[in-house]
Amino acid sequence: MLDGLDGSGKTTQFELLKKEFDLRGILYRAVSFPNYSSPSSELVKMYLRGDFSKDVSGVNAYAASSFYAVDRYASYKLDWGNDYENGALIVASRYVSSNAMHQMVKLPKDEWDCYLKWLDDFEHNKLGIPRADKVVFLDMPVEISQKLLSGRYGGDESKKDIHESNVEYLKKCREAALYASKALGWSVVECSAFGEVLKEEEIFLKIMKEISEVL
Repeated sequence: MLDGLDGSGKTTQFELLKKEFDLRGILYRAVSFPNYSSPSSELVKMYLRGDFSKDVSGVNAYAASSFYAVDRYASYKLDWGNDYENGALIVASRYVSSNAMHQMVKLPKDEWDCYLKWLDDFEHNKLGIPRADKVVFLDMPVEISQKLLSGRYGGDESKKDIHESNVEYLKKCREAALYASKALGWSVVECSAFGEVLKEEEIFLKIMKEISEVL
């Protein structure tokens, strides 16, 4: 499972992973979240548009987490669940980990451990979606990722959603992601050095090294 903040290069690395697996003849299913093509993502869309609140903190951590979790549940039940049950490798761009990094920051730090326990129980036990065998977090400093996002949108800042446009929030999300990485045993892949983005190939080799144990 591949995750990272907006502008960290997830999409590029996800595509490289799929090409590599195709070359190796590995049986896999690629899934990406949120699943914007499904009606199950409607609450996520409303949240990111700012329909509930223009301030990310206006929707509490547990409510927002449920929007994303239900979308994953629907995807599992209606799309890739059978493949998983039949032994296919599921390769995901974002998963339960995204709630940890994007929603946990809305809570005081002394509640982070309780939230992580709640999230694990809610998504994996209560909803019953599978636990990821491996989580790789692409760590990109927010200052760099913001430049990449601006380039993606051609400099039009209005195209950013309420997460992407809030730099201070994203900095806190990175802190939360690194905290969760230590608490939950995620692998962290550094995507920059000396203030510059590493080459795509360098990052990809780091990812392959981290996931070799589950291939």
